[in-house]
Amino acid sequence: MSIIGDKIASIKGQLPEQVRLVAVSKTKPIEDIQQAYDDGQRIFGENKALEMRDKAAALPDNIHWHFIGHLQRNKVKYIAPFVKLIHGVDSLKLLKEINKEALKNDRIISCLLQFHIASEETKFGLSLDEAVEMLSSEDYKAMKNIKITGVMGMASNTFDTDLVRAEFKHLLNLFQSIRYKFFLDNIFYREISMGMSNDYQIAVQEGSTLVRIGSSIFGARNYSK
Repeated sequence: MSIIGDKIASIKGQLPEQVRLVAVSKTKPIEDIQQAYDDGQRIFGENKALEMRDKAAALPDNIHWHFIGHLQRNKVKYIAPFVKLIHGVDSLKLLKEINKEALKNDRIISCLLQFHIASEETKFGLSLDEAVEMLSSEDYKAMKNIKITGVMGMASNTFDTDLVRAEFKHLLNLFQSIRYKFFLDNIFYREISMGMSNDYQIAVQEGSTLVRIGSSIFGARNYSK
């Protein structure tokens, strides 16, 4: 097994059975992703639609691609044919675009509602009121080619673990509020995407089902390109 494979195995060894690892491969070369794939990893996360499209074309077709960044509406068409899960739906307009492109590709695309749980204003995400308004709308009810399967959030970038834990608890509460109001009998609504390299242990303790880990697997990211 490779160094990348060893790191993946070490992280997976710390995760409960119900928690899945999204290996965040953004900015990383195809060779690194192929190595992780060869060592058994199947879920990869990208945050640039065109980069994700190009990587998907060059890599095995049974990879589960998760889009984890802020998705622009005019880029949805590039990933709609193959994306497995879109983590960051933060507006009705984006959801409508995903539904439109999913219909064109004869697919139903799974999506997570992104909530703003961090103290930083720079983070994207919905409030509970905005999510309720969206899910109550006739526009949403008419959508046949998207499936809301849970929620996603990013905690504050801080060493204050008490704050991070409180923010993850808040996301769990949001997940439950939305579930009771809209998805109580829906077996597909079950995902809580929270936790990254520096805080995934806390996220798992607070109910995460998907952890998004990149630098602990692939090393520091290259943002120069």
